[in-house]
Amino acid sequence: MINYIQNLPVIVRTSFLLILSNMFMTFAWYGHLKNLSDKKWYIAAFISWGIALFEYLLQVPANRIGYTELNLSQLKILQEIITLSLFVPFAVFYMRQPFKMDYVWAALCLLGAVYFIFRS
Repeated sequence: MINYIQNLPVIVRTSFLLILSNMFMTFAWYGHLKNLSDKKWYIAAFISWGIALFEYLLQVPANRIGYTELNLSQLKILQEIITLSLFVPFAVFYMRQPFKMDYVWAALCLLGAVYFIFRS
């Protein structure tokens, strides 16, 4: 199994770890607004830090793996695409926020960023 994972392209391994990392990050940053709104802010902060630990345990290896073939700008844009791709469903389905066309415009801007960062 480990050999299979190591044989996957770097961008696939990096993206997979960044997706998992961003799932933890999104809950650490925003989940407390729904789940802990009746608690003191420092309780929410400690719980968020605990969740963020798992984010970093995935994000650091993801960036180290990715940096073997991608440059720093490419890693950052990849992370931003993943963040927006996860944040929109989180906001709409979990936090019950209305879908806005601004999400579409932001995604189009990020596609432009992908083009410029990955074209060379």
